[in-house]
Amino acid sequence: MSAASLPPAAQPFGVGRGRGYRTDQVDRTLARLSQERDAAWERAARLTVLAKQMGAQAAALAEQVGALAPQTYEVLGGRASSLFALTVEEADAVRAGAEEAAAGDVLAAEEAGRALREAARTRSEALLAEAEERVRQTLLAARTAADELRLAARTEAKERREEAAGDLDAMRRRCEGYLAGQDQERADALAADERERAAREAELDARIAELTAVAQAGLDEARRVFAEVEESAHRGQEDAEARAAELVAGARAQDDRIAAETDRVLREHTAAREEAQAHMTHVRNSLATLTGRSAEHES
Repeated sequence: MSAASLPPAAQPFGVGRGRGYRTDQVDRTLARLSQERDAAWERAARLTVLAKQMGAQAAALAEQVGALAPQTYEVLGGRASSLFALTVEEADAVRAGAEEAAAGDVLAAEEAGRALREAARTRSEALLAEAEERVRQTLLAARTAADELRLAARTEAKERREEAAGDLDAMRRRCEGYLAGQDQERADALAADERERAAREAELDARIAELTAVAQAGLDEARRVFAEVEESAHRGQEDAEARAAELVAGARAQDDRIAAETDRVLREHTAAREEAQAHMTHVRNSLATLTGRSAEHES
């Protein structure tokens, strides 16, 4: 049964704009229809009970009349008897009419009850079927809308993931370029440090070679002096000893100066080497820290 074929009372709510019917209106309409159906059933039941009561009363009256002794009123004379007979005839006719009317009323009441019950059942079934169809359409529209929302959400999520992946690739390329530049700068700095350290070591080696040559010259001079001392020993013991003592003292003083200078140069060389090693260690630690942070950034 369509909504157009129903009476105004059977069209309690309107259609949503392309989305089915409102659930609260459907629930209220179903509740009202259930109340009307229950009222119709209750009215039909009351009519049925009333018809049965009227039939019982008619049967009781007929039983009471049947139990009465027939009255002839013969003692009152012919006219009274005739009047009584006429009255009895009228009473029988009235009783028959009443019984017939009561039977008709009972049949009419039963028929009206059956008609009301059938009409209420038919109407309630039709309205219930229409309400169920409307609910089904509402659920179908809700599922369709939910599917559309889920599809739109999946599409948007996919687009966001692709956009994020593109941004991540661009960031990774920028980081790789930055790290490549940093690696080149670190390599240049290390090469410059290595060249500076090699130059300082070459300078220190040249200084040590120079001092070694001076020490060797002093040693040769001392040996020559000792040779002269030994040679002059034969010419004069006292002059030789004085000359030897003077030469030995000069040789020792020169040797002490050479030793002190050598120690100073060695200390400077050691300090410079330690400073260079500390600088290289600092540079390596800085590179390791920077590389580790870059790796964490990439991960």
